[in-house]
Amino acid sequence: MAITPQLSPKPRVLIVGGGYAGLYVAKNLEKKVKERGGVVTLVDPNPYMTYQPFLPEVVGGNIEPRHIVVDHRTHLKNSEIVQGKVIKVEHARKTATVQTQDGSEFEIPYQDVVMTAGATTRVFPIPGLGEAGIGMKTVQEAVQLRNQILDRIEAASTMTDAAARSRALTFAVVGGGFNGVETISEMEDLIRSVIKKNPRLAQSDARIVLIEAMGKIMPEVGEDQAVEVVEHLKSRGIEVLLNTSLAGAEGGVLKLINMQDKSDAGSFETDTLVWTAGVAANAVAKQTDFPVEQRGRIEVTPTLQISDGDGGVLEGAWGAGDVCAVPDLTGDGPGGHCVPNAQHAVRQAKRLAANLLAVRFGEGAVEEYVHKSLGAVAGLGFGKGVGNPMGLKLSGIPAWLAHRGYHGLAMPTYERKARVVSDWLLSVVFGRDTTPIEGLENPHNPFLEAAGGELKPGRFDHPKVLESTKSST
Repeated sequence: MAITPQLSPKPRVLIVGGGYAGLYVAKNLEKKVKERGGVVTLVDPNPYMTYQPFLPEVVGGNIEPRHIVVDHRTHLKNSEIVQGKVIKVEHARKTATVQTQDGSEFEIPYQDVVMTAGATTRVFPIPGLGEAGIGMKTVQEAVQLRNQILDRIEAASTMTDAAARSRALTFAVVGGGFNGVETISEMEDLIRSVIKKNPRLAQSDARIVLIEAMGKIMPEVGEDQAVEVVEHLKSRGIEVLLNTSLAGAEGGVLKLINMQDKSDAGSFETDTLVWTAGVAANAVAKQTDFPVEQRGRIEVTPTLQISDGDGGVLEGAWGAGDVCAVPDLTGDGPGGHCVPNAQHAVRQAKRLAANLLAVRFGEGAVEEYVHKSLGAVAGLGFGKGVGNPMGLKLSGIPAWLAHRGYHGLAMPTYERKARVVSDWLLSVVFGRDTTPIEGLENPHNPFLEAAGGELKPGRFDHPKVLESTKSST
């Protein structure tokens, strides 16, 4: 029988999700709620939040992976932290059901609930995608992708089978949004740096492909800047396939479709497929008794209170961030809603916390969330970037500096800011780190091998490639 953990009996503000929005809601509420006899409880499967805009730089070797995560217990000392997954919210009972890593379930009662569960990678039923692809939403994925790239380059340098070698040195990214473009740019920088150090390889051996279903990449910037980025990527040897969709990935064979006439757009083989084609609201939104809109997001009002579905609000129910459809009162957001980014999340969190205190304790006035976008900046590798901050079109080094400046400031906590900036400075002085650390998925394997045990397969094992390599040596 599962044992319910000993939680505080005090009136509770329950925060579902400890990402960007959840972390800042907790930081803005924990002391004030505690002073008034309550407790802030944050529930998340991870013991930390991840600053996702830095994931591409983890891939590129410019930032230490641990430095882009913010530990909940270290930085939320006045909050109650529960590491688990909220699988159901019954607001009619003001109760949430939490599942722990061992599968146990228990209920947490609350006075107020804040839905900030974020988003997950949006995927489609493409044959082979689940087996061949890797996302770019977690620090684990970024680390694994980095090691995968380094492993494939090193393996290819000793291969004599031309087909296996070509496959190992082919790298594909699906999705031409900010995440996809930043990821493939950092990948290209990393691949170029690693190949430069290996005399058995030439830069022309590597093939890097960006696949985008729409006719334009990076919808956050204007048409002219998007075209410039495409030309920039091509100048670095990256193939950019617009109006092209992935139809299959079985066995690492990518089958492509022309989206304009639905014709066959060819195919190629790769050991490395990265999927960055959008995000979807966390599935927990549909496991609640809150109204959910067409895209699976919880409906909230401009005051960040959850809608009752009839023009009013639900008492004690709040929401912000990617899991919610937050109205964009500036009129700039697609479909009338705020875009899912850190710029909105941190500001929504602060407004939500202030409104909750106003409603619950009568402190201040309830105000609507309004924020006009400051623009966007993207890093395209070391010394390269593009953006339109405050309406000013930037590219090259100025955009790269703006990107690092903005995200350096936006990184939560002074401690993490200092670690990230230190990584950047060390990278400028000593260059990017291209050291692979193998066996992270199965670190017990060396012991099992020595003890004569059965080895566990890794996420990116390539038996066919390895067999072809062995047979040709």
